[in-house]
Amino acid sequence: MGKTIDIKTLDGTGSFRGYLAEPAAPAKAAIVVIQEIFGVNAGIRAKCDQWAEQGYVALAPDLFWRIEPGFEADPDVPDDFQKSLKMMGKFDQDQGIADIEATIHAAREKAGGGKVGAVGYCLGGRLAYMTAARTDINASVGYYGVGIDQLLGESHAIAHPLLLHIPTADHFVPQDAQKRMHEGLDGHPKVTLYDYQGLDHGFATTAGKRRDEAGAQLADSRTKAFFAEHLS
Repeated sequence: MGKTIDIKTLDGTGSFRGYLAEPAAPAKAAIVVIQEIFGVNAGIRAKCDQWAEQGYVALAPDLFWRIEPGFEADPDVPDDFQKSLKMMGKFDQDQGIADIEATIHAAREKAGGGKVGAVGYCLGGRLAYMTAARTDINASVGYYGVGIDQLLGESHAIAHPLLLHIPTADHFVPQDAQKRMHEGLDGHPKVTLYDYQGLDHGFATTAGKRRDEAGAQLADSRTKAFFAEHLS
C-alpha cells in the first residue's frame, strides 16, 4: 500500500526519506507516525498502512537519517536492540523535532491542506509530547514515551489535544516518573493520560514478543476515537 518519498528539510538545504501510505478515497486528515528507536521498520510501516485503511494519509519520517539513513531493527533480536540503543544515544532530539515539523508540512500537503495529527511510540512517544509543545500539530498521541517527566516545563506550550498512554509496569519509565507525569499533567486542559495496569513498554507494537493484545486494542481504540474527534 505504501511507498517511500522524499521530505524537504525545514531549511530547504536537504531531504530525508519517509514512508507514505495513502487511502483509496480522499483523506480525512493526515497522521505523522513517529518511530521507536528501531527506525521505520516493518511495524511502523504497518501502523501507517492501518491508518491509511481508516482514511488518513500516514507518513513516517526516517528520523535517524543523519546517523544511518534507512536504519531498521527488530526489537526482538538482542543485537538489533543494542544497536538501536546506540542510535538513540547519537540522536539529536531538537533536530528530530525540526524533521517532524517538516513532515507535518509534507503530510498536510498530501492531505489537501487539512488537519494533521501525530502518534509516536517509545522515543516517538517522547517526541509526540515535544511535538505538541513545539509545533502547530492539531492533535498528538504518545505511547509509553520515555522521559516526559523531564519535559513538564514545556507543558504550558501545549495548545492542542495530547493523549498519553502509560503502562504502569514500564521498565523504561519508573513509577516515580509516572507519578510526576500525573502530577504535572492531570490538571492540564489539553492533556489526557490513560494508565494500563501491569503492562510493559512496547505493549502496543503491531507484532512480536512485546505486544499485549487486549492492551493494544484498548489503547488503539482510544487513539482512533481521539483522532476522529480532533482531526475532523
